[in-house]
Formats: sequence, structure tokens, C-alpha cells
Amino acid sequence: MTVARSLLLFVLAALAEIGGAWLVWQGWREHRGVLWIAGGIIALGCYGFVATFQPDPHFGRILAAYGGIFVAGSLVWGMVVDRFRPDRWDLIGAGICLVGVAVIMYMPRR
Repeated sequence: MTVARSLLLFVLAALAEIGGAWLVWQGWREHRGVLWIAGGIIALGCYGFVATFQPDPHFGRILAAYGGIFVAGSLVWGMVVDRFRPDRWDLIGAGICLVGVAVIMYMPRR
């Protein structure tokens, strides 16, 4: 149950951070306006809180593992939202990152 909860929190954090950054990007780079930027700032703030609900008490471990989720999640976001087509090296790199997440977060410790 703890691993499932942790994975769900990582997915929620990725949606908030990547979505927030995307909203800021759209507001500024695509000239959609200040409301898009404000929505992005709110979403990025939510990301900061979601990470605090991870069961592991170590900030550095959580953020290091989340980095791998961010890499893979960014590619998925790009595919779904921006119709980006990752190449095999993107996919291999994301896979390596996700293996890193599993090692950092879920390997047994003494």
C-alpha cells in the first residue's frame, strides 16, 4: 500500500509541476495572458505541497527520485498535450530514470 500511495503522489506531483510549468509557458511564450501564468504559479505551489505527503521523511531522497518521474512525465505530457514524438533515446533515457526512481525509493533498507 505504501508503494502505491507513493507512486500516486509522484503522479500528482508531476501533473502539478509539469502542468504548472506548461501553463506559465503558454501564458508567456504563447502570449495567452496573465491568467494562464497565474494558474501555472498556483499549480507549481500545489506541487510543492504534494511532495510533503510522501511517506519517506528525507527531502533529498524524495526530490532525487521525483527527478526521474519528472523526466518520464515530461515526455508523456509532451506526447499527450503537444503531440511530441519522443525518439528511442528519449524513451531509453526515461526508462533509465524510472529504474533510478525504483532504486532510490523502493529498495529495502536496513
